[in-house]
Amino acid sequence: MFYYFSWFADWFTYRLLNLEPDERWATAVHFFIEDTTKIFALLLVMIYFIGLLRASLDVEKVRDFLQGKSRGFGYVLASVFGAITPFCSCSSIPVFLGFSSVGIPLGITMAFLLTSPLINEVAILLLMSLLGWKFTLLYLLIGMSVGILGGLFLDAIHAERWLQSFAAKALQEGQSQSAQPSNEQRSTRLSYRARHQFAFDETRTIFSRVWKWVIIGVGVGAALHGFVPDGWIEQHLGSGQWWSVPAAVVIGIPLYSNATGVIPIMESLLVNGLPLGTTLAFCMSTVAASMPEFILLKQVMQWRLLAILFVTLLCSFTLIGWIFNFLSTFI
Repeated sequence: MFYYFSWFADWFTYRLLNLEPDERWATAVHFFIEDTTKIFALLLVMIYFIGLLRASLDVEKVRDFLQGKSRGFGYVLASVFGAITPFCSCSSIPVFLGFSSVGIPLGITMAFLLTSPLINEVAILLLMSLLGWKFTLLYLLIGMSVGILGGLFLDAIHAERWLQSFAAKALQEGQSQSAQPSNEQRSTRLSYRARHQFAFDETRTIFSRVWKWVIIGVGVGAALHGFVPDGWIEQHLGSGQWWSVPAAVVIGIPLYSNATGVIPIMESLLVNGLPLGTTLAFCMSTVAASMPEFILLKQVMQWRLLAILFVTLLCSFTLIGWIFNFLSTFI
């Protein structure tokens, strides 16, 4: 199937625009056209079918289910739900308050919120098509581990004491309320027509939210792919110097993208010789430790908790980058 995207990129670049294959503009345009069409096709087709499968997912029941489980199981389950639920930083506050209002511990809530922007079904599909199943599996395991360990750490230090007053009150009220059996039965069995409408609406919503990040991400990747001199990245950052990983993490902080938009940049950096660990650290920092995310979370967290969360993420991404640079020859 992917042959047709390459063929269309060839036709558009070399015949319609009449660019020469050895020109840098041609390389950049070809990369942009091929990856954009491929990603948009995957977005439109796969989100729809995944939406059909997710049509019966009830977030309220997810919360109820998490509430009665042990902490360890809760971290894992919250991370799994974060991976399959398309929330981003713009959804962080209502999701945070929704989980807190039913008394779910802060660490479990944060395991969900840390995993959700790092992993989603679209990112997994794109990684699989662009970089292969091994890298995809590693990314999946790392993203979930960050969420699980981050949530565990925040609970261990009792980070709920550094919530804003209204958020702390919502959590306390939720934890103090005894579970009351509900006589109200809600059916999660939807008709095919209802599931189709859900999937169609979800496709339209997610696509409208991420298409611009795909354009930006592919555009940056195309620029790196076409205009950065061969060997430049490898020469300056490609030797796996210890400082290159924290430098990549710091550079990624002021940038913002979601997991979908950052994947073409990731691919281009790898193609241009940036080590796997350094690339992974940069991309995770861009997606999960961005300034917009922390600006929104400031509304429910005090500065101390934000600083702890920020440092925890930076240290985690740096450590992950160092480990994967060391293991890159075996991957």
